[in-house]
Amino acid sequence: MISFYIMGFVDLVGVATGYVQKDFQLSDSVAQLLPSMVFIWFALISLPTGIFQDRKGKKLTVSIGIFMTGVGLLIPFILYTYPAVVLGFCLLGIGNTILQVSANPLLIDISTKQTQSANLSFSQFIKASAALLSPIFIAILVRTFGDWKLIFPIYAVISIVIAVWLLSIKIEEKQSTKPPATFSSVLKLFKEKMVIVLVLGIFLIVGFDVGMNSNIALFLTSRFALDLETAGFGISVYFASLMVGRFSGGILLRYISERTFMIVSLVMTFIGLAGIILSPVLEITWAMVFLAGLGFSNIFPLLFSIAIDRMPDYANEVSGLIILAVSGGAVIPPVMGYVNQNFGETAPILVLIGCMVYVSYATLYILGKGKQETA
Repeated sequence: MISFYIMGFVDLVGVATGYVQKDFQLSDSVAQLLPSMVFIWFALISLPTGIFQDRKGKKLTVSIGIFMTGVGLLIPFILYTYPAVVLGFCLLGIGNTILQVSANPLLIDISTKQTQSANLSFSQFIKASAALLSPIFIAILVRTFGDWKLIFPIYAVISIVIAVWLLSIKIEEKQSTKPPATFSSVLKLFKEKMVIVLVLGIFLIVGFDVGMNSNIALFLTSRFALDLETAGFGISVYFASLMVGRFSGGILLRYISERTFMIVSLVMTFIGLAGIILSPVLEITWAMVFLAGLGFSNIFPLLFSIAIDRMPDYANEVSGLIILAVSGGAVIPPVMGYVNQNFGETAPILVLIGCMVYVSYATLYILGKGKQETA
């Protein structure tokens, strides 16, 4: 769970970008390269990481990811120049990608079958709490010491200490009986329909999440003629719903079957999205945003857990493919922007509904599959 908290350190980039832009007098376009330096690595190294951990083990891979996160955080503190910040954020993104690929299957390894979905949901709550707390910590450091960059060595020390500690403890990982993974063996997984359905489902899940986050304020501004600050409250409502949902999921999934929980989650999401479109009252629309986020909050960890359970011998490769599919977060928002510009304010919500229609199909398909022994 501590590794998932460290995974949330990457969201520090969102807050840091504004400070870096101000400190170095960067244009908007140049400043926005910083988040790209973090998230481009999901597309580049997810599969190599899955192959590496299949050969060397998940615990070692998690430790490398945490250590690299720490190094990435130290660089811009030791040498605060724009190139150093870019390098540091690149290493932070690489470390985060490694963590995303390896921490989830490692958590499944140390969980019982009855608790793995609950633990994955709670881990997402832990990760989100780090994203929530980072801006608060930075504000405290600025007011107390006058230097926002002090967050870097604090987070770096935490990361490096945890990496060393994790290497020192004994963890029994589930061992696969198949030959070690290669790029060829990963690509052969696409012969399985379930893998194709899963990867596209994750692609759209992440696209939904980023699209909801980036478009809900614009929708509220257009629908209710709000100023951007007031409309931005809708984003806070959405993130609050994710936090509540993941914390609740970490508890409820210990008592409710995955199938029942997933079906209820999907229904809640659809009701929330429909309510956002149909509601003529701002307060009700906020409630519908919360309901949609509450339903959506556990779909990613649930689908991840179910997929790994169906293909346990290929957990490392499947994990790499899942994190590769996170790139959906870079595709769906521009699509929503295009349809908003050409078809009106409601059209982007219809894109989100379209995403969830496919996710529902993917979920029901994978739930109906038994364990896959070969790929």
